[in-house]
Amino acid sequence: MMKIDLEQLEILDAIERRGSFAAAAEELHRVPSALTYQVRQLEERLGTAVFDRSGHRAVLTDVGQVLLQEGRAILAAADQLERRLQSVAGGWEAELRIVISDLFPSHWFWPLVRDFRQTCKQTRLVLRRETFGGVWEALLDDRADLAIGISGEQGGSSRIRSRHFMDVDWAFAMAPEHPLAALPEPLSRADIEAHCVVAAEDSSRRLVPRKAGITSGRDILNVPDMQAKLDAQLAGIGVGYLPRFLVAGHLAGGVLVEREVDEARGHSSLHLGWRRGAGRAIADGKALKWWLARLEGWNPLMEGAA
Repeated sequence: MMKIDLEQLEILDAIERRGSFAAAAEELHRVPSALTYQVRQLEERLGTAVFDRSGHRAVLTDVGQVLLQEGRAILAAADQLERRLQSVAGGWEAELRIVISDLFPSHWFWPLVRDFRQTCKQTRLVLRRETFGGVWEALLDDRADLAIGISGEQGGSSRIRSRHFMDVDWAFAMAPEHPLAALPEPLSRADIEAHCVVAAEDSSRRLVPRKAGITSGRDILNVPDMQAKLDAQLAGIGVGYLPRFLVAGHLAGGVLVEREVDEARGHSSLHLGWRRGAGRAIADGKALKWWLARLEGWNPLMEGAA
């Protein structure tokens, strides 16, 4: 079995970058003869030349060029692995999986992601979105280490901690040309159920799907997430409750209108949830601690993120 070690790849890289064996040897703090020996060993293992030595200076052959290109990718991966191992040894998780409720706009979290990566680039972040009960289920099934926006009261687990995150107010909204926009307020359930109601589907796979707002009637349009629900209502297809922070600009601009209803929906209390000492996350890992600290008292509505 042919073996190519990292030292030989580093030598090949240095020779190509510096332009000569002598310059590469100076960079690597080696004597030129040691580099020549390593290259010849490599060529013997490959059974072909890596450098064309017919001219005044050694030039990479086609094989050498492919080896260098692929070898640099291996060197970069090895360097990244070393850094990640050092990071884990220092208490940072190798990977942190975060699930975010689809109620929240993505752009709320990009500044946090940017700041985290400036603090620790070696912890790989995996971000995903879920709807309603799917947020809790991802945490419960160990598909996430941190969940942002768990809705309602959930069953307890000795491996999961939680705390209040924020409250969400709802607006019953529709396009201004929708027939319901012209009816007197408050709208009755019968008024509403005579028209299409747009409902975001719960993304949980095995838990009993959660239902929110008005989900009964003759005409229900199920859509995959809150953004699709907003888009459908902007298009005048149907009506329904939407997070007030999500539609504040649309209401102010007149592209959506809000109407009072007989059975008004109260606010929703959303929570953070996280796993302790389970799955791939380190117990009390620094990455998880960083996110929990940044989310403590964090309100994007007060920071102009909406």
